[in-house]
Amino acid sequence: MRHRNYRLLWISLVVSSVGTWMQIVAQSLLVLKLTHNSALALGIVSLAQAGAFLLFALIGGGVADRLDRRRLLLCTQSSSMGLAFLLGLLTHFGVIQVWMIVLIAFCNSVVLSFDQPARSSLIPQLVPREDLMNAISLQSAVFNGAAVIGPSLAGLTIGLIHYAGNFFLNALSYLGVLIVLFLMRVPAGEGQTAASGAPASDLLDSIRESLQVIGRDAVLPWVIAAYGVLLFFNPSAAIILPYFSVQVLHLTPLQLGLLFSASGVGTVAGALGLASLGEVKRKGRALILAFSLWTVALLAFALSHLFWLSLLTLFLVGAMQNMIAATTITLMQTRVPAQMRGRVMSLNTLMIMAIRPLGDFCASGLIALIGGPPTVALAGAIVGLLSLLLVGGRPAVRRLAEPGARPPLS
Repeated sequence: MRHRNYRLLWISLVVSSVGTWMQIVAQSLLVLKLTHNSALALGIVSLAQAGAFLLFALIGGGVADRLDRRRLLLCTQSSSMGLAFLLGLLTHFGVIQVWMIVLIAFCNSVVLSFDQPARSSLIPQLVPREDLMNAISLQSAVFNGAAVIGPSLAGLTIGLIHYAGNFFLNALSYLGVLIVLFLMRVPAGEGQTAASGAPASDLLDSIRESLQVIGRDAVLPWVIAAYGVLLFFNPSAAIILPYFSVQVLHLTPLQLGLLFSASGVGTVAGALGLASLGEVKRKGRALILAFSLWTVALLAFALSHLFWLSLLTLFLVGAMQNMIAATTITLMQTRVPAQMRGRVMSLNTLMIMAIRPLGDFCASGLIALIGGPPTVALAGAIVGLLSLLLVGGRPAVRRLAEPGARPPLS
């Protein structure tokens, strides 16, 4: 936080993320209202978003490496602001329809396919290498921390300013980010090329090249694969918590809200704790420990019938998942050439925004077949076993940052 550019960007993104969560909740409730509580309609919106990321995430990373990242973020943030205003206007004048929401959600996900790789690959230009893991950890806490505040604000404001008001507030929340980006002066992206008019074939070749660089690395294929396994097989809170609240724990709506908050608070606490540790030297051992504790915590949650134990295990799940994500992203940032960071970070966007929703779709079907606790326990066992094989079973990963280990690429 002592680095001015990073500090200003982080604060502005906190405000913007709260607005994003307000729109997520209001948009979901609006879809249910328009479709008379159709869960299928919500699934169609999610599928449209995942499809956009599958189509454009890797391309977005390639563009982030070719253009000035600050200017690209100015364009993407302005586009997201415009889409939020459009959604608000359509809702305010009473002409909104479900297909319009699906189309806007798809377009917004296309924009995010370019925004998120650019945002992630900009961070190494704002902080020195020794502070990079701290910065990434705090960055990963922004959206999850906003998940503790944004939904509650949306619940309060929908009754006062209706759905359109939430969309307008989200649009206004982008102003802070745009002002910070406009005033920010950062060194030109190391290794970036300003070839915005490069042929599509060159862009696809550059994406293929970055994937080959990852494939040749002794560590990244295994770490990224383990992270992908975690994202695919771990059912999101929106899938499992309502089921456990009603069918297993028999909770009140207030207690269900506390379950949601426990995971978010754990994520924030994990981020702050990891950032306070400074540069973690033995990243391989940190990953193995985090995967192990995450697995134990999720299995304990699957078996729990006690509210307080469920809160504790969800807190630990959130904290360990943040540690896994921050360590993985740090390795992705530091073990590839600087000019490939955008393309490499697009893999992170692809996994979070496309692979995870696909995993949730499978998990929801399995919950319908065998129930919630067996599904969650099976997910924990699969992640624990595969992470042990992918991370714990690779000597190159275990030796990360130990004496004599191969230094990160630069």
